Amino acid sequence: MISLFPDIKPYQTHRLPVTAPHVLYVEESGNPDGIPVLFVHGGPGGGCSPKARCFFNPQRYRIILFDQRGCGHSEPHACLTENTTQALVSDMEAIRKHLNVDRWVLFGGSWGSTLSLAYAQSHPEKVMGLILRGIFLCRQKEIDWFYNAAGANKIFPDYWQDFADEVELAEDEDYVQAYHRVLHGGNELASMAAAKAWCLWEARCSTLRPNHDLEENMAEAHFAVAMAHIENHYFVNDSFLAPNQLLKNMNVIAEIPGIIVHGRYDMVCPLENALALHRLWPASELHIIRDAGHSAFEPSNADALVKASNEMADLLGDGYSEDDA
Repeated sequence: MISLFPDIKPYQTHRLPVTAPHVLYVEESGNPDGIPVLFVHGGPGGGCSPKARCFFNPQRYRIILFDQRGCGHSEPHACLTENTTQALVSDMEAIRKHLNVDRWVLFGGSWGSTLSLAYAQSHPEKVMGLILRGIFLCRQKEIDWFYNAAGANKIFPDYWQDFADEVELAEDEDYVQAYHRVLHGGNELASMAAAKAWCLWEARCSTLRPNHDLEENMAEAHFAVAMAHIENHYFVNDSFLAPNQLLKNMNVIAEIPGIIVHGRYDMVCPLENALALHRLWPASELHIIRDAGHSAFEPSNADALVKASNEMADLLGDGYSEDDA
């Protein structure tokens, strides 16, 4: 099994103003002359971890990380103003231009797969390849599966009870709407408790084997506020996508090379999502990881993702340069 590459530090960081009031944190590491790859983190609202740099051979890749609006090191923290899928796609394009990248590889998991697909369908000529993990297509049935007692609750009924007990459903509300009401209800204690419960539910379901460190990290107050508020904001607004938009538009990127990695026991984003995407993407290959759930850092998922990044570099060629694009 292949492990992650060793920890490295950025050789350059940037503060990139975009639509007011947002300022994005962007960093570069690895080889400045390597294949540009943009790490697109999950959530929405999750932010990047330094470990995200370690999926890529630093001799072959110019590794670009950024924190999406309102999370991580981007500012203002947990800001929902002008925070939409279309704005994030525009941010990615602003980053590409700011860094003088002609074309790049997109590497995204969970919501990062959603946003990578949305960007690629908007700017197909700028994408050389995609590496996607834990496919999330933002269809209503996927939201219902995880947040509205339509599937995941039956696998984790004890954890679901903790999530469901944190809010009281009003008439005609589902759980996403109820959490939205409590998160924005003006009671700071109730809002913080709801944010932690929202994130803890996801953390508990994200790995095949229990991972208490992940649970603690995701329920930490600063992280939970951004993650819960931004995720919930997107989900009550249908993720700012038309129904089934990403699958309907797959013809736009059908010939772009793609590698899909999906854990068989992914309870956050069911495997059916990856199969649906793969069927409409002739240039993709699908790797179903037999002993993994949702998290990118589970050993077998990490192994598959490192192999995928190496395979993509082989496909694009070590001699890649911006002048050759």
